[in-house]
Amino acid sequence: MAKQQPAASGSGKRATSKRTTGGAIRRALGMAAFLPLASRMPIYARLIWALLLDDRTPGARKALLGGALGYLLLGRDIVPDDLPVVGGLDDLVVVALAVDLFLDGVPQELLGEKLDELGIERAAFERDVAQLRRLMPGPVRRTIRRLPGAIETVGNAIRHSGVAPKVRRWIESKEGSRA
Repeated sequence: MAKQQPAASGSGKRATSKRTTGGAIRRALGMAAFLPLASRMPIYARLIWALLLDDRTPGARKALLGGALGYLLLGRDIVPDDLPVVGGLDDLVVVALAVDLFLDGVPQELLGEKLDELGIERAAFERDVAQLRRLMPGPVRRTIRRLPGAIETVGNAIRHSGVAPKVRRWIESKEGSRA
């Protein structure tokens, strides 16, 4: 019996090791598909920066990137980072969605202009955006794509309701009573 116990724990270690190694290999292969895209991230970061600095880029789309940056910096995650593999994916999905929505809202003429300025081939850019979109779960992407329209609808409703001036007067009266 003494011989069987070490053999069982040894085989258990080997099985765990094989599972861990197999999982690591699958993750590495999955990530390897995105290595070409990752190698082009510096040029795409310059593209996004150029678009952010341009006054023709809609402010609402700039705010999307600000929101994603806030999510990353806040440290509160939808999925805790402690969970192996999945923990870091929510950050990646948030950034990918924010960039996708940002680029969707940039006028095509402006995007083309910036791509030309930075020497980025349009076809390669389109392939990379398509690859980025495949990274995101479809239901999440479809739901998030509705957000800008929903925010605009709520903003229009508030603007047309006449509530905003009343809320502003109420805030100002509260600030005046504190002084």
